[in-house]
Amino acid sequence: VGVFKPIANPEAETEELVYVFIPYTSYDQFTALDEVLQQDKAYQTAGEAYLRAPYDHPPYDRIETILLNAFVNSPHVQFPELTSPKSGRVYELRSYEGPTEAYYHNKVEMFNKGDEIGLFKRLGFNAVFYGEVVAGSRMPNLMYLTTFENQQSRDEHWAAFSKDAYWKELSARPEYQHNVSRNQQIFLHPTDYSDI
Repeated sequence: VGVFKPIANPEAETEELVYVFIPYTSYDQFTALDEVLQQDKAYQTAGEAYLRAPYDHPPYDRIETILLNAFVNSPHVQFPELTSPKSGRVYELRSYEGPTEAYYHNKVEMFNKGDEIGLFKRLGFNAVFYGEVVAGSRMPNLMYLTTFENQQSRDEHWAAFSKDAYWKELSARPEYQHNVSRNQQIFLHPTDYSDI
């Protein structure tokens, strides 16, 4: 399980967010989680303050769930090979929205058949996952999470990406034009108790 918090930005809203990434092996495992936790005595005891918070002091405003299917060319979670302290790491969660379903599927194809995933691997982006959003508030969209030792490493990796000859050729192909209408980037750091 990965647990992440946004990297502080003095210009951003003061809303406190927590991102939790839970990989599942099946849809049934996902739908059974709530019942499993209800029956888990250790979870119920450890989380009592959270689970039994008073109605007028809830521990959150809302919970948003996004369900993804892994890309064909990246079907499993990859654990990043980083050595820096967790507090200095930069994890970048990206969401690419398509203007229509057809353009969205075209962008997914670009990652798989076009081997944009291979480009990220070759350049050492340490991606944790690539996924198609099947339930969420910004559909049609895909999401992926890349990881870096620190902000400088992140900036250097993206500079290398934008200069890469294969990226220039791939992104110039006529069949892959206009397939992203919005690109959202969220910079995160793992909590001390995150497994990822």
